[in-house]
Amino acid sequence: MALLTGINKIKTAVFISGRGSNLKSLIKFSKKYKSPISIDLIVSNNPKAKGLYFGNMFKIKKKVFNFSNKKKAEDKALSELKKNDIKMICLAGFMKVLSKNFIKKFEGKILNIHPSLLPKYKGLNTHQRILNSKEKYSGKIILQKKVRILKNETVKSLTRKILAQEHKLYPEAILKIFSL
Repeated sequence: MALLTGINKIKTAVFISGRGSNLKSLIKFSKKYKSPISIDLIVSNNPKAKGLYFGNMFKIKKKVFNFSNKKKAEDKALSELKKNDIKMICLAGFMKVLSKNFIKKFEGKILNIHPSLLPKYKGLNTHQRILNSKEKYSGKIILQKKVRILKNETVKSLTRKILAQEHKLYPEAILKIFSL
């Protein structure tokens, strides 16, 4: 697929649950001429997610779905994605596992960023489990970046180092998939 520019950008939704640092990075990336995506929708399972603020800041539509009934929430999310002509989803700290049915509807059009050696440490408390297992590196697949884990590493310092790499790598991964 060739690199797209200007008004031909791929309409993208970003799914978040928390502070939205990767969302902010993706929004900034989407504003660049070379970016093949536009961020047109922010979806969250958490009405108190700090990242929803970026929707206000950058005038991006936001939707929050209650995932206590996963099927109902996913159906509503799929309807919203269709209504907004969304063609790609970026998962960025979205703390819910999407069903196989949901993923099938967007097969090949969902990117995820995860701070671990998937599938080894999927789920919650990733950084703590990595440190407990005395891993030497953390990383993932379309593009992967290893982060050196020091002897005296803390969850806070490891999180900060990994986030810095994620903010660089996610845009690179998007560019890579659109230049194939």
